[in-house]
Amino acid sequence: MISITITEQEYHAFCKYLEAKCGIILGHNKQYLVRSRISPLLSRFKLASMTELFRLVLTNRNHELAVAAIDAMTTNETLWFRDTYPFEVLANKLLPEMSKNHCPIKIWSAASSSGQEAYSIAMIIQEVLTTKPGSIQGVQITATDISSTMLNNCRTGIYDNLALNRGLSLQRKRQFFEDAGEGFMKVNDSLKRMVAFKTQNLLNSYNLLGKFNIIFCRNVLIYFSSEMKSQVLNQMVTSLNSGGYLLLGASESLTGITDRFEMIRCNPGIIYRLR
Repeated sequence: MISITITEQEYHAFCKYLEAKCGIILGHNKQYLVRSRISPLLSRFKLASMTELFRLVLTNRNHELAVAAIDAMTTNETLWFRDTYPFEVLANKLLPEMSKNHCPIKIWSAASSSGQEAYSIAMIIQEVLTTKPGSIQGVQITATDISSTMLNNCRTGIYDNLALNRGLSLQRKRQFFEDAGEGFMKVNDSLKRMVAFKTQNLLNSYNLLGKFNIIFCRNVLIYFSSEMKSQVLNQMVTSLNSGGYLLLGASESLTGITDRFEMIRCNPGIIYRLR
């Protein structure tokens, strides 16, 4: 019989492992979260207990299992056009401002999860080009995540009706998606071609990604310790072109973490520009 019991010692050891590997801080009394996300791996890897699973993960005896455990803990459902204002700011302020330079605009969607943010950015760009043809010389969107499983799902661009109904208007659904059968729809090819999905742990070097004009790092830093936040933001400073912009989640702030950015109020919302 499979046991999904987690001891206090196992929980704390796994929390330390998770923070070291990907920066996520679980905090106290989140055993229920670990249990709900990790326990499905027991049958998949033919394990009898959470104790056996943690032993294999923490001692690095099963790399595939360790990757699956991190995937399970870092995968989050997200929305299309989450909070709305970042995408309005992108369309009405950032794209027009940067298009004046007549250079390609490079955008990074960091920790892109299931891909909604990256594809939302792509939709905004196509809409701007529809209303103002030729106004943007070229846009390159890079979307990254630590989970190779999630990235593969993003590349296929197939979503069920539940996911599609979370923030996506009927008009955009008709314009940018095609029927994939059995209650699923897929992102159309023109949108899909706009986004390059790549594996990236935010605690590792970003050098191979290149430089960007805009970075979306939304609802990510809230899971990190102060030290990890500083580490990530310092790297993002070097990944932004001069005068580049950083967009955080609605509840996130740079106060007390870094002074390398100027805060800009957009009514609604706040964005940050590299000093």
